[in-house]
Amino acid sequence: MMGLLEIVRRHADINVDRFGAAATPIAGLTAIRALNPSEIQFAINRPLVALVLQGRKRVSIGPETFDFGAGDSLLITADVPTVSQITTASRIAPYYSLVLELDLAMIRELGSEIGPVTASTSKPVKVDPTETEVADIAARLMSLVDRPSVMPILARQHLREMHFWLMTGKHGASIRALGQTDGHAEKIGRAVAIIREGFARPLRVNELAETAGMSLSSFHQHFRTVTTLSPLQFQKQLRLIEARRQMISEGVPASSAAYSVGYESVTQFTREYARQFGAPPVRDLKALLENGVTAA
Repeated sequence: MMGLLEIVRRHADINVDRFGAAATPIAGLTAIRALNPSEIQFAINRPLVALVLQGRKRVSIGPETFDFGAGDSLLITADVPTVSQITTASRIAPYYSLVLELDLAMIRELGSEIGPVTASTSKPVKVDPTETEVADIAARLMSLVDRPSVMPILARQHLREMHFWLMTGKHGASIRALGQTDGHAEKIGRAVAIIREGFARPLRVNELAETAGMSLSSFHQHFRTVTTLSPLQFQKQLRLIEARRQMISEGVPASSAAYSVGYESVTQFTREYARQFGAPPVRDLKALLENGVTAA
């Protein structure tokens, strides 16, 4: 892991933005750096794996909390709401991690070669020690960032190998299920993609159920099983998270943010925002600014 840490450290220190993310030319691959413990962050993540290389982080989904650090990997295999916080970081020893969004097309391609997936009833968020093969291929993948001449030739090959080791590892069945054609995860994933793309529009659950090829009652049941939320709750959290992002990063007033994400009532937006984030928009934004989060 030390070799990977040095590669990620070098890239992140040069390219990190003010939110702590250092994008790479490789699609879906991002290095993360934090010089201080972070504020509590709310998100609905896409399926991903995060390799923690230095520092510690805490992630909660519902009543379950994971506290983990260097040498561990966080695996998220569904679009689920998480509450997270970097808990150990300093200027002397920053928090570093490497995040890869899982490529569902690649998972389907590899799945056809690996063979049938066994039924998986495991939870959508897991933390385990990073497997040696995963760390090794992650280091080789990151090393391509400084070698643009070979990246077009080797990047996909390395990404494919990283997905392979993840799919054949301890929680491989959960990842392979994401690529199972006409499986429940894949069907719900189609509906989730529609909600993500048009979260500001009114929610038409009947149309989502048709897209998933399910009856309305079956759709509600499987949507909650996969995401831990109802479709309406999922849309609401997306709206609130995006409104908060606009207020912090773009300096958008609360009322404008409310309307832009689909709310018709600022009062309702304020009430639901406070329920989600613990304070109404103006007070929440003030607290964030006082803790060093700056608006654009």
